[in-house]
Amino acid sequence: MGQQSSHQEEPLPKYTSFSDNIYIKDLDQLPDEVLLLILSYVPARDLDYCRCVSRRWKCLVDSPTIWRIKCQRMNRRDVLHVADMCQNTPWKRLYMAKPFSRNLVLNPCGSGGPFVNYAVMGRNGRIFCGKDISTTKLLQHWDIKNGGDGWAVERSRVALEDGESPTCFVTSYGWCEKQQIIDLVKEGLWEHFLDVHQPPICISDWYGGRHDCGCVYSLKVQLLAVDKIAVLQEFAITPDPIPQWNDEKYTQVSHEFRGYGPGVRYVKFMHKGKDSQFWKGRYGARITNSSVIIKTSFKKFLLKLNQPNPYIKAQNYDYKKMLNPNYNSFSNNKDKLH
Repeated sequence: MGQQSSHQEEPLPKYTSFSDNIYIKDLDQLPDEVLLLILSYVPARDLDYCRCVSRRWKCLVDSPTIWRIKCQRMNRRDVLHVADMCQNTPWKRLYMAKPFSRNLVLNPCGSGGPFVNYAVMGRNGRIFCGKDISTTKLLQHWDIKNGGDGWAVERSRVALEDGESPTCFVTSYGWCEKQQIIDLVKEGLWEHFLDVHQPPICISDWYGGRHDCGCVYSLKVQLLAVDKIAVLQEFAITPDPIPQWNDEKYTQVSHEFRGYGPGVRYVKFMHKGKDSQFWKGRYGARITNSSVIIKTSFKKFLLKLNQPNPYIKAQNYDYKKMLNPNYNSFSNNKDKLH
């Protein structure tokens, strides 16, 4: 009575180094298809650290399969449509760069610059440059040519629905021009896809004027070859001038490039404006929300938005087949979508 049991629980093992952890040993025993599934849940920015664990992990992270799984789980339908049309799809490039259905124009509204929060907004809507901000910061990513009193950035007088920023670029009494060259390969596309499939390139721009001053606006967009000189296709427009005493509303100019042929590597986006009264100051055209968007046009493979995504279900994954680089999971699952 009262005797204590001589049996004592064994203390938990103490691991003196990271390599002694039993969980790491268990992961090493997993087959490739299971380890791929586990690694596919690791954030993309952390997968570079996983590459350093072992040669096996490096091969798995560098394989297109893990990035294909990530795209399917995130329901990246634009990528899946492209993959169905192309061989040797660069899954990692498409996952990281997201080249489709996003605006490739940097600083489209004049809100760019790391110190834009330090700008001071005047009574007339003009953005004054304080100690930590300059016009160069507000106009960054653009090659500019000033006329009259040069470019400035103001708050838009009329709100633009779905605009990226409430600000706009403002021109003066002389032609104010600016341009931006977009490298399509750097943005995530690749040469074979551009040359063979020639995805639609959609451009758009919004312009308007002050109510008390007329203005003129012009837009030119060129598709350039690899040398940045040869023009393969061009769109140019100079709309009718906006008269004095207008309603200040913005007008959209848009165009879609199709069938432009092989060799396109850059998009050169140029626009300019000035006022028609030749007034001192900045009373010219207001320009904002410029955009260049690459779209996919494979309509026969489009999925209905209200249709469940078959890729998010674990039973639809066949990882042993997906380890084959020639395996196209979207083609093999098309029948399940109908």
